[in-house]
Amino acid sequence: MPNSGGAQLFVPEGSQLFDIDEELAKTLARAWQGDEDGTLGLLTSLGLEADAGACLEKPIDVRTRALSLAIAQSCNLGCGYCYAQGGSFGAQPKGMDIETARGAVDLLLTQTKSGERANLAFLGGEPLVGREVLHAAANYAAEKAAERGIKLGFSITTNGTLVTEPDIDLFDRLGFAVTISLDGIGPVHDHLRSFKGGAGSYERILSRIAPLLQRQGRCQVSARVTVTPKNLALEETLDRFVAMGFHTVGFSPMLSAPDAEHEMQQDDLAAMLEQMVACGHAFERKTLAGERYPFANLLNALREIHKGTHRPYPCGAGVGYLGVSADGELAACHRFVGEQQAVLGSVAEGVDHVRQANWLEARHVHAQTGCPDCWARYLCAGGCHHETLHRGRPACDFIRGWLYYAITAYGRLSKAKPGLLADFVS
Repeated sequence: MPNSGGAQLFVPEGSQLFDIDEELAKTLARAWQGDEDGTLGLLTSLGLEADAGACLEKPIDVRTRALSLAIAQSCNLGCGYCYAQGGSFGAQPKGMDIETARGAVDLLLTQTKSGERANLAFLGGEPLVGREVLHAAANYAAEKAAERGIKLGFSITTNGTLVTEPDIDLFDRLGFAVTISLDGIGPVHDHLRSFKGGAGSYERILSRIAPLLQRQGRCQVSARVTVTPKNLALEETLDRFVAMGFHTVGFSPMLSAPDAEHEMQQDDLAAMLEQMVACGHAFERKTLAGERYPFANLLNALREIHKGTHRPYPCGAGVGYLGVSADGELAACHRFVGEQQAVLGSVAEGVDHVRQANWLEARHVHAQTGCPDCWARYLCAGGCHHETLHRGRPACDFIRGWLYYAITAYGRLSKAKPGLLADFVS
């Protein structure tokens, strides 16, 4: 893995990354072109464990440590790519009542020990459609967590159009991580995320979140950009949103939408990768110059590489993290609300551990087609379950390309500014 910062060796098992000299790099390249046994023999001679941390085991601790509540299965926007089909998940719009919300909180806290951390998230639809229940549930959770000595974090993903001062007060007091969905600048965003009547939402969002951005302290406000074939100008978007004062800005490709028009195809993903790498190079330049440039995708990748992350699942979905529908059904994550294939219990009856075990068996990275032979398998871990079950894996080349860039960036930054990456992790 050559780069301008010198050659690197990445061993997938255990996500081990080493700086190596050019002579060893050439020797490894020759061995790789020869046969697999020769490469493994060379790695063994270097004292590297080829099977270290191979992620064969399923999780032992499957207690629920994070919940997302679909407070409102309805939305005031009409985004064409919405996986939740307009926020209602393909059913009649409905909202969660306070009894269900409190029951979900109790489920979370009873599975968390004193001194441990847990997280309660609010999603939808648009969660602020259910403002009254959201506020009541958050306050109830904060009170009960404090009584039990549990460190409870709060988060919300919102379109930003309904944010009010009382909401901002709640977010600030409880230290919410707030994610605002913004898909570009001005007309670009409006084309993708309009109100149901067709009017643009961009200016409304900016006016509603301006006081929230100014109040950042205990709460942090990030921007999340869903990337479709219609909003691929990522560099310009990142610069503008960073200048607005967002704590971080991140991009996520739309891989599974109700219609192909909004789904990223191979050419779109190639264009997105080019833009992501350009954003990464800007991050490298600005970071080495002492500027803060909160490009979330690269920050997250650098943290994972620095920690040597190697995992059999891409996220906690179905393990320590569950989504709760408005009527109290437990899903593998917030995206699976309303889908029977991923129902793992209910608030009333708890987690169905048989279904959970079956889910974990089926979703393990070693059970996924093509994954066991991929060098990025323990960093990617097979990709988003919802997207792969609905569309397959159209983004594998994109993911490998991005991780390749991130690893080389890690090498350059660690050489140019030792200690910098440890600061990112902390």
